[in-house]
Amino acid sequence: MSSYALGIDIGGTFTDVVLYDREGGRRLTRKILTTPGDPAAAVLDAVDQVLRDEAIAPGEIERVVHATTLFTNALIEHKGAKTALLTTEGFRDSLEIGRERKFDLYDLAAKKPMPLVPRDLRFEVGERILADGSVYRALATDALTGIAEALKAAEVTSLAIVFLHAYRNDSHEQAAGARLAELMPGLAISLSSDVAPEIREFERASTTAANAYVKPLARDYLDALSSQLGNRKITASLLLMLSSGGLTHVGEVRRSPVQMLESGPAAGALAAADIGRAEGLENVLAFDMGGTTAKLCLIDGDEPAIAYRFEAARERRFAEGSGLPIRISTVELIEIGAGGGSIARLDALGLLKAGPDSAGAVPGPVAYGRGGEAPTVTDADFALGYLAAKGFAGGAIDVDLPACHAAIGTLADQAGLSAEKLAWGIYDLVNENMASAARVHIAEKGRDPRKYTLVATGGAGPVHAYYLARKLGIKRIVCPRNAGVASAFGLLLAPARVDRTAAFAQPLDALDWPALEAAYQELEAAARQVIADTGADADGAQVQRLADMRNIGQGFELVVTLPPGPYTAASHAGLLEAYAQAYQVHFTRPPPNVPVAIAAIRVRLTAKGEAVIDDLTRRPEQSPADQRQRQVYFPETDGAVATAIHDRASMTAGETFTGPAVVEEPESTMVIGPGGRFHLSASGNLIIDLPEVTP
Repeated sequence: MSSYALGIDIGGTFTDVVLYDREGGRRLTRKILTTPGDPAAAVLDAVDQVLRDEAIAPGEIERVVHATTLFTNALIEHKGAKTALLTTEGFRDSLEIGRERKFDLYDLAAKKPMPLVPRDLRFEVGERILADGSVYRALATDALTGIAEALKAAEVTSLAIVFLHAYRNDSHEQAAGARLAELMPGLAISLSSDVAPEIREFERASTTAANAYVKPLARDYLDALSSQLGNRKITASLLLMLSSGGLTHVGEVRRSPVQMLESGPAAGALAAADIGRAEGLENVLAFDMGGTTAKLCLIDGDEPAIAYRFEAARERRFAEGSGLPIRISTVELIEIGAGGGSIARLDALGLLKAGPDSAGAVPGPVAYGRGGEAPTVTDADFALGYLAAKGFAGGAIDVDLPACHAAIGTLADQAGLSAEKLAWGIYDLVNENMASAARVHIAEKGRDPRKYTLVATGGAGPVHAYYLARKLGIKRIVCPRNAGVASAFGLLLAPARVDRTAAFAQPLDALDWPALEAAYQELEAAARQVIADTGADADGAQVQRLADMRNIGQGFELVVTLPPGPYTAASHAGLLEAYAQAYQVHFTRPPPNVPVAIAAIRVRLTAKGEAVIDDLTRRPEQSPADQRQRQVYFPETDGAVATAIHDRASMTAGETFTGPAVVEEPESTMVIGPGGRFHLSASGNLIIDLPEVTP
């Protein structure tokens, strides 16, 4: 009997499935439209298809890994559970007040992000714990009965409990949570001391409220999916991808689903890092463009960088402070409202716009023939000849080209342009939107985009990569095979990984070293247990210690990677040097003679990931010489020209071709402009070298 691993990635437009033959090295893929009303339906349909078509028994699947944008979309669209907040008396409005800093000082009408919990569902209770963890006022447990009645009357299904300084002493939160669980057995409860045990009340409250907002949705979805997989006799444990790029088990996500907000993009970044390693690349710009969004991630070295805070549901895409602050570990990337489903239109001034609103999976682009009327980026790609109607998305969609051309033509008439020029305008505009975001992100990191190789993945990524790279001055693109389902494949590369944090506020010069070491060991033990629960080797997991550190008097901390433990007073110099190096990277030079303090400690445990080896010897019986042609538009030729269409599966490693050309495979299409040279590497990746452009 063979052994298979199953990767499942639910996106805003498509659901991708990769079934990997662990013994034979084969990848079996499916790409079908997402079912927003019931996301599990598309997953199960895709799994059923691949098992049936490949004659694979469900019992042969020994590993199932899943990522989804379901919880992120619930936050963005405000479609989560009816959620209440219980907080310390006098702090009911802290969730809405937020911080004094405005994300746009000069916009008097700037909108703050809408709180996930409305004011009438925020409740107060008498209690008070001080910053040192001592109890100033005992919890008024008698008041909880009345609060429970109010929650029942309001039909609340989820509750966030956020008490002042609970990160230092969680006894009041634990007691309140236990009592309310008795009074309301079906209520989903999230404690800030469990979800985000970190200093700063607003950020802790925002993260806990977000967790509570999606917790019932996560519970119901994961229970239904696990049950349905079990009904199909797929008995392998379901593992979930976290935003940090690691895997965990269902129980951990049921407890804290907020950790999955960026799970899909994280999987794509892992896939890009693996591709970079295979090609010996040190600097990779991962570019993943799907039907709804595009993601960009800088990878310097073997792994993408990790951030410990991000913002969800921003009012303005690139304005820091305009979203809901979330304190979780996440792969550091940016998301742009630019995907194949981005809708094109003319604004009030008659200027062409594309996105960020998307046609999604329902109704989808006009070409999908599912009721869409407004032309999208995908429709422009079809009109330009970049995409072929036959076999699109592996044959999952019957493309309606006449409707697509009609929609493009209608908007072209309104703009006073030819259909061809309008389609190119849509394509070029969305590329410029992505390039602008990339320039800002790369500049903020102090990097030069010309030193990076673009790794293009996603269903739309390879279609747009060539001209995006030209805008950024990038000279080389790498497009992996099965690029359209790379995130689903990235799930199979991910290791089990756990991040844990705890408050520990002490100056470095007066540190209680035994207490510090004990706190780290306690975090490591808890993280090791979670890894063991995933079935990975917990004893062999790599341990990384970090700390949130700052100069005394500063308002915010840096997350610093520390030398290994155990720690004693002799560790003082090593920790101080680690902080100085991190400070220099971020701010050029540390302030002289200013004492340093620790605000919180962190651990990251990473188990060894599963080795994935592809069989590159399987080729269809077709010669690369049997190329087709079709009319494809390129700006260099100022019109459509007869262009070679290559079947990627029939290409031979090492043979070099010259553009213009289109390289097709079932899940994605790579477009190469005139003068571009490309070949298949020994690793099976498509390498595209761009020509020098004369200024």
